[in-house]
Amino acid sequence: MTLLVLTLIHLIHGCGDSAIVKLYDQNLTRHPPRCLALRVFPPDPTAKKRLQALYTFSKKCPYTLELSTKAGIHCNSGANAPLKTTSNFPSAYLRLELREGMRLLYSYYIDLTNVPGAGDVERAWKRFSKDIPIGRRSR
Repeated sequence: MTLLVLTLIHLIHGCGDSAIVKLYDQNLTRHPPRCLALRVFPPDPTAKKRLQALYTFSKKCPYTLELSTKAGIHCNSGANAPLKTTSNFPSAYLRLELREGMRLLYSYYIDLTNVPGAGDVERAWKRFSKDIPIGRRSR
């Protein structure tokens, strides 16, 4: 019975649909960065424009917010085979990371079932700005 429950949990969570958020530097909640630079990879003009509408980024800032996305991917876990055929299985992801130089300070990651869009970018930004109170600083 325990094995069955564990197997079901693994099947359901093999490639989940909720965001995974990790704050690596707890001081950021009390002392957030005063500026952010922006890097979007691969280049996505729509995502970049959406983020720039939410915040005024500075190219000279030591803190970089990195947005990366990928679509058309597959979760190759054999345990997920039944879910692949019977559900809307994730085929893309969105990752938003805050770095100071090479040091990772914050990470937001979510599996998606469609190509990442402006709404996904905005939800990631809202969660990021809730976790790290940087202020709006929009144009």
